[in-house]
This record gives sequence, C-alpha cells and structure tokens, in this order.
Amino acid sequence: MLLRHLHLHGLVPYAVASALQTRLVAALLASKSPSTQPLSPPTVLTAQFHPIYTTGRRDLPSPSAEQVAHLRATGADFFPASRGGLTTFHGPGQLVVYPILDLRQHFPGRGIGVREYVALLERTVRATLSRYGVASMTLCDAPGVWVTPERKICAVGVHMRRHVTSHGIALNVDTDLGWFEHIVACGLEGKETTSLKREGVAVKGGVEEVGRVFVGELAGAMGAEGVTAIGIEDIPTAEGASGAGGAR
Repeated sequence: MLLRHLHLHGLVPYAVASALQTRLVAALLASKSPSTQPLSPPTVLTAQFHPIYTTGRRDLPSPSAEQVAHLRATGADFFPASRGGLTTFHGPGQLVVYPILDLRQHFPGRGIGVREYVALLERTVRATLSRYGVASMTLCDAPGVWVTPERKICAVGVHMRRHVTSHGIALNVDTDLGWFEHIVACGLEGKETTSLKREGVAVKGGVEEVGRVFVGELAGAMGAEGVTAIGIEDIPTAEGASGAGGAR
C-alpha cells in the first residue's frame, strides 16, 4: 500500500482545501462495503492557507456575531469547521495536514480507533519535529504537541465518519504568532503558541519541506510501502465519487 500525497502549492483559500477534502472523503466512503469498487487509497492533503480563524465542534456556544466581526477585522476570514476541538488560526507559515484514511481498512489486520489515531498523529508530529532537533511532548489534559507544558506548537482536530478520517493537524513552521493573540487558542487559557522558527529552527524549504517530512513519517507509522505524489487531477469529482456505487 502506498500513501498518496497531494500538496497544494503556495497560499490557498481554506474553501479550496476543504472542497478537495470533501471529495476525497466522499470517494473513500463510496468505495466501502457494500460497494464492489476497489477501496480508495489512503491520501494526505497538505497546504497552507490564507489567514482564517476556524471553530470546532466543542465551541459551545458558537461565537457571537460581534466576536466573528472582531476576528474578521484582523484581515482574516472565519469559518465554523466540522473537526473536533476549539477555535484556532490557520495561515501563512503553518502546515495543515488532512489525512483521509479508513481506520479499519488502511491499517491491515488490526484497524485502530479514534484515540489511537490521534495518538498516531501526535507521534508523527513529534517524529517530524525531532528531524529538526526540536524536543516535544504531549500532555494528558490537552491534545496536540507541545515543546514545553506552556508552549504549544501543533494543534490536532479530527473528524470521523464510518471510520474515515478528515481534518488533522496544524503545525506552526514560521507562522506569524501575532494572529493567535486575538483568540484563546484551542480554549487553553494562559498557554502560548510557538513555532519552529521561534524555537530557533529556520527551515530552508518552508512548509512544503516540513509537509514532505511529516507525510514520510506518517507512511512509516502506518506501515505503508512508501509515498507517491499526486495532483488535483487525480482526485475524483463529486459526481464521480457519488456514482461509485457504495453506501455513504
């Protein structure tokens, strides 16, 4: 099994990546039993977005109109996402990773549950950071990856439908951390956000390089044979995915 990697070059709108993610999820769901179609391969989408604040399913009550207007006044967009977690920021210099995997079928012989999957993502982030000489940790009471108990470098928020994953992680490479000053990132009062740059690491290849490292580490953690790059033209259209003959 090869892990497919779709990287969106440059800065892209959140809506573009979200639409591609939706198509990938739809194709995978449509290929699941009782479909007679071959199971869609595991795919990871990586990108960096134009500035945007997104909320998660734990944001209750939802942000008020005044709060949304305040965030948009910073020059960023705003969108309520279907992932787990709370409000966070995405933007230039941040690696966003959306793995679209079947936790039963893409992990042969065993399958994994959602908690094990989140732990797998966190271990993969830590392995990626270690490649750049950055020590990291996880905390039992706060998801994500931290460089100290006070400084968070990577957020984790996932969505699951019929064992198919979407959303994923957001790792700060050389993000302008000032964007996080307008929110309580992930609902964690008194904590700071950091980045590889703030930790003293200048990544020559930027977000794209870190994305390749992460996907390679993820492939190894999954037991995949390797990684193969794909383009947008390789992603099924919404019509093609819905017509694949499977339960949704």
